Amino acid sequence: MISHVLPTYNRAPIAFERGEGSWAIATDGTRYLDLGAGIAVNALGHANPDLVATLTEQAGRIWHVSNLYQIPQQERLADMLVEHTFADTAFITNSGTEAAELAIKMVRKYWDHHGDPDRIEILTFEGAFHGRSTGAIAAAGSEKMVKGFGPLMPGFRQLPWGDMAALRAAITDRTAAVMLEPVQGEGGIRPLPDDDLRLIRQLCDQTGALLVLDEVQSGMGRTGKLFAHEYAGITPDIMMVAKGIGGGFPLGAVLATEAAAAGMVAGTHGSTYGGNPLGCAVGAKVVEIIARPEFLAEVGRKAGLLRQKLEGLVAAHPEVFEAVRGQGLMLGLKCRLPPGDVVKAGYAEQVLTVAAADNTLRLLPPLTISDDEIAEAVRRLDRAAARLDGQGDA
Repeated sequence: MISHVLPTYNRAPIAFERGEGSWAIATDGTRYLDLGAGIAVNALGHANPDLVATLTEQAGRIWHVSNLYQIPQQERLADMLVEHTFADTAFITNSGTEAAELAIKMVRKYWDHHGDPDRIEILTFEGAFHGRSTGAIAAAGSEKMVKGFGPLMPGFRQLPWGDMAALRAAITDRTAAVMLEPVQGEGGIRPLPDDDLRLIRQLCDQTGALLVLDEVQSGMGRTGKLFAHEYAGITPDIMMVAKGIGGGFPLGAVLATEAAAAGMVAGTHGSTYGGNPLGCAVGAKVVEIIARPEFLAEVGRKAGLLRQKLEGLVAAHPEVFEAVRGQGLMLGLKCRLPPGDVVKAGYAEQVLTVAAADNTLRLLPPLTISDDEIAEAVRRLDRAAARLDGQGDA
């Protein structure tokens, strides 16, 4: 008999009843050091006092009204996002997948607005993850995600990750857009070199193609900058944001330049829940905290500390780990064993991590993790790896 919860996940046999900062407390009272943060969502930790206060205050006023009316909380969040980014405008969503769908629509509407509705091809990269909707899985093209869901939305072509020669050969003056993650998350914590990102921007400028960045996982301070593309000194035309922007509340956004948003007029897109007062109040508080230069500097410092300790972990367990990669507090341990084995060993040591593709273990702690918690996390990972020593190929 099928479970009452549709069985689309292989869930671990652990349930959590509360959280405190970097810690998730299970129903049996076991405290787990959380290096997954709900897959980069709980950017400010569990039950962050500032977010709890903001949520509680707004919940006592009004939760939802729909976009038939002006929503001051939505306008404030949009103002803040525009202030801190390249964007001229923002559409607030409830998730990253919704943001991906709008980004795709925006690209198509842009070319329709400019009298070229057949210019629809979007170049993406193998290993990408943009969500689970039909449009998002067509964009990524992953066999395990698209199998059984055809025919897929047309207009996407996947290129080998990081292959700039392939991109040069593929992009033309008929290309609608290039869409990518500056740091692939699900694909295995694979950062794109800054020079490559600058080249992609240059190729888009030369051909007229739009540059669409998916910063759902790499954004909101995760890499030590508010958004990862800032390291390369470039800006996109359209950007997807989610996960950390809500600090745990379902929230996302699409940011765009005025030029890229051409054609997106009343009636071209909508969302019943998107931009609701409750979510936007929380999101504005998250942006207020994370966008502070001193906060981002502290993320960078802690990232350096964690990376240094992880390098030592790799050296101590060469049969389990191969290398550290990533950027900021979006780090990955390339494994010599299936990463799921390391995740399970971590459960025994009360530390939570997340598996990814390319045999990679993801470490996505709250950005508020302390130095002592970083040290404790690596001690627990060390003990977890010791459980697996002798099972890998050094």
